[in-house]
Amino acid sequence: MKGIEVLKRGLITENPTFVQLLGMCPTLAVTTSLKNGLGMGLSATAVLIASNVIISLLRKLIPDKIRIAAYIVIIATAVTLIQMILNAYLPDLASSLGIFIPLIVVNCIILARAEAFASKNTVGKSALDGLGMGLGFTGALCIISAVREILGSGTIWNIQLYGDVIQPASIITLAPGGFIVLGIIIGVINAIKGRHESKAAGERG
Repeated sequence: MKGIEVLKRGLITENPTFVQLLGMCPTLAVTTSLKNGLGMGLSATAVLIASNVIISLLRKLIPDKIRIAAYIVIIATAVTLIQMILNAYLPDLASSLGIFIPLIVVNCIILARAEAFASKNTVGKSALDGLGMGLGFTGALCIISAVREILGSGTIWNIQLYGDVIQPASIITLAPGGFIVLGIIIGVINAIKGRHESKAAGERG
C-alpha cells in the first residue's frame, strides 16, 4: 500500500469520526469551541503517531498474550508526555480539555490503529497511518466544533459574530446539540457519497 493511500484512508475513506464512528466521547464532549476541537485533535494526532511508531518498532518483541497491555503502557506514556507539554506551554487549553487528555489512553481510535495497523506494518507506514487518522480526526473535530460554536455561542475562535442581532441557540453547545450536529454532518456526507456512487454506477452502465 502506497503512502498516499495510507494517508487518504485516515483523512477520507476510513475517517475515524465520520465513517468509523470511533472516539465519540471526546468528539461530543470537547467540540463546543473550535479551539478545543483543534487542541484535542492535534493532541490525539501526536499520540497516534508516537504510539504507532513505537509499537511498530517493538511489534516483533511484544508477546502476543500481553500485546494489549503493552499497547496501553506505550500509549499512556505518549499521552503523559503530551499532557506535560500542554500544561507547560498551553495551560489554558489543558485546563479547558481537562480529563479528556488523559482519557486519550483508552480512545478506541488509538487502540484500533495499534492493533489493526501498527502491529503489522513498517515504521514508515505506521507513522503515515497515525498522521492520516490523526488529521482525519482533527478535521472532523474542527468541522463539528466550528458549527457548534457558530450556532451555539455566536462566536468563532472566541470572536463575536452576531453581536445582539441574532440570539445563539445555546442547546447546540450541550450534549443533545452535539448529537444533532454530528448526525446532520454524517447525513450530508452519506448523501454526497451516495450521489457520487450512483453517478459512477451510471457511467459504468
